[in-house]
Amino acid sequence: MILYVAPVDALQGTVLLPASKSYSIRAFMIAACGGTSKIKNPSHCNDAKVAMQVARQLGAIIKYVGSGTWQVMANQRPPRLAQVNVHESGTVLRFLLPLVALHGQKAIIDGRGTLKGRPNQFLTQTLRMMGVCIRGHGKEEGIPIHLSGGMLQGGEIQIDGSLSSQFISALLIACPQLKEATSLTIRGSKAVSNDYIAMTLKVLAQSGIVIKRRGSRHYTMQGTQTFKGLSNFVVPSDYGLAAFLMAAALLHPSHVVLHGNFPKDLIQADHHILPLLKKMGARLRCSMQSIAIDGPALLRGGQFSLKDCPDLVPIMAVLALFAKGKSRLCEIGHARSKESDRISDLACELRKIGARIEEAKDAMVIYPQAQYVPDCLLDPHQDHRLAMAFAVLGTKLGARIKDIDCTAKSYPGFVRDFQSLGAKVAHVK
Repeated sequence: MILYVAPVDALQGTVLLPASKSYSIRAFMIAACGGTSKIKNPSHCNDAKVAMQVARQLGAIIKYVGSGTWQVMANQRPPRLAQVNVHESGTVLRFLLPLVALHGQKAIIDGRGTLKGRPNQFLTQTLRMMGVCIRGHGKEEGIPIHLSGGMLQGGEIQIDGSLSSQFISALLIACPQLKEATSLTIRGSKAVSNDYIAMTLKVLAQSGIVIKRRGSRHYTMQGTQTFKGLSNFVVPSDYGLAAFLMAAALLHPSHVVLHGNFPKDLIQADHHILPLLKKMGARLRCSMQSIAIDGPALLRGGQFSLKDCPDLVPIMAVLALFAKGKSRLCEIGHARSKESDRISDLACELRKIGARIEEAKDAMVIYPQAQYVPDCLLDPHQDHRLAMAFAVLGTKLGARIKDIDCTAKSYPGFVRDFQSLGAKVAHVK
């Protein structure tokens, strides 16, 4: 489905933000490891639904108990892991692999769409060193991934953290369930997306798991720990999804209020959008219940490190097109291994409108232009975050966006909420 987004003069209104996809996945996967949990207001996106499905295959009984709350009772049924389809969720895939390995069973983990071709070799290599017979497809060990036995063992283990923090989070969830204590060291030239690891540690701690951290590269944990369940885990609202609506408001005369739940004790990697936007010149009023934006903003370019928040690359690139002075988005090499190559694919599409972009292995430099080509057909490469960023761009230039349905991966109600603020959209063939 192609979505046409027409230019607008102004935006105004209120939106109730969706729940965090990342926290929803962590809550269901960790809840499936032990105890009885209550998860309130989880995301309704496709990836969160996959996490619920996989939690059931791990042996949990999950039922809706009213008031936006789901009860998860772990280990109620024998695991059904011979064939698991994680659809397009890279997070669920990575979290699942060591959990399957705990059972020492034969299994095939598969998926579809954008998950095909995403690399897993750093995780599979470490799992082999831990005693698991596992092999993915091709050099980068993508899906399907075959587990043919072996038993996961702890001890002194290492993993490369330069590609994805999901590999580290996966081991932090599984290793406390081993008989042996585990000492986990992160190797690589740099460890990326550390805030996502902090998110995992926060949910694990609420489930009663003790992990000791020394710096950002070393973790130790005792074995045979008991997962006690998440007694009342309220999923926070998603800053990364809020970023698209905030960006749209900043490009137009606007008064937009985004309502949600932003507890200070639940860190989010995409919380970085707030200081990034303020550095660009945005005026924001933030509380634990809302974010208010008044636009337009006189945006400033500059250098912006997105090392710990690669999901913000697409929307920051779009904002940079309308800033004063060039912008350099740096430390983003790991963004190439998301649903799309969020450097090359993004730059390719933005050049269609006449954008001047320089691409490096680990960075993008965007030079604002006086004029851009309107109403271009833009391909998000099945990447939900590119699709939403292009929709924001459309409110300035007009744009036709292919495969807009891919936004259901994280934000099923995006088009509806976008319209409620005054965006002019139409579905076209």
